Amino acid sequence: MKKFRILLGYLTLIFIAVSMLYPFFAMLNLSFVDNSDIFIQSGKLIHTNLTFNNYKSVFQDIPLSRYFLNSLIVATITTIGQVLFAALAGYAFARLDFKFRNGLFLIILITMLIPPQVNIIPLFFIMRELHLIDTYQALILPALFGGFGIFLMRQYFLGLPKDLEESAKIDGCNIFQTFFKIALPLALPTVATLAIFTFVTTWNSFMWPLIVTNSENMRTLPVGLAIFKGSFREITLWGDLLACSVICTIPVIIVFLVGKKYFISDILQGGVKE
Repeated sequence: MKKFRILLGYLTLIFIAVSMLYPFFAMLNLSFVDNSDIFIQSGKLIHTNLTFNNYKSVFQDIPLSRYFLNSLIVATITTIGQVLFAALAGYAFARLDFKFRNGLFLIILITMLIPPQVNIIPLFFIMRELHLIDTYQALILPALFGGFGIFLMRQYFLGLPKDLEESAKIDGCNIFQTFFKIALPLALPTVATLAIFTFVTTWNSFMWPLIVTNSENMRTLPVGLAIFKGSFREITLWGDLLACSVICTIPVIIVFLVGKKYFISDILQGGVKE
């Protein structure tokens, strides 16, 4: 009976994995199929007559490389900035004793309850007054600070053994040395989680880049892909759209594969052992 339950569990996991991977596999295969043959071969598992024409045409028809570069710059800087600010703020709320600490943290938690759409108009007016519309600053600055990241890092640092920090103080480390040399390296699994979440969210962001960018040179991939799709009138070039979709997913997959190893690492590796 136990073996049957184990087998059933594996079969369930395999079914879930296949159901999630097959759409991506189909998108990848169909992106190499000519537009005129997509609906003819859409039901096939393995497609024939593969071609790179879809990828060539999207780079010729739209400035896809520029869209890709914009998204990469915005997502990378936003991820680094948010992880750094969230880690510093989370450590301060977890370890430092200052006035109104609990009240300020409560305000940060309240901001997590506000729908992002509510902040769009005020943020747009702020960016306009600062003359930052259609710039990288407008795409990056509003996303550098987030309540979720601060909450996540604070919860980790609260569980960090205080013996480590006390030992660092005895060795002559100040608060910043303790943070960067002791606390932050031990928080790599949490940092990796926050970094992946932030990168994916920023990379897929559509509404805010659509509002604060006017020129073609500042568009990100989601915005550029949506405008490209909207340019079709009589015939939709599904092969070109699938090729763009594949290109959009590559950085997300790479970031996840790079950060995945930290998920299974010991959070307190190198810490105090009994």
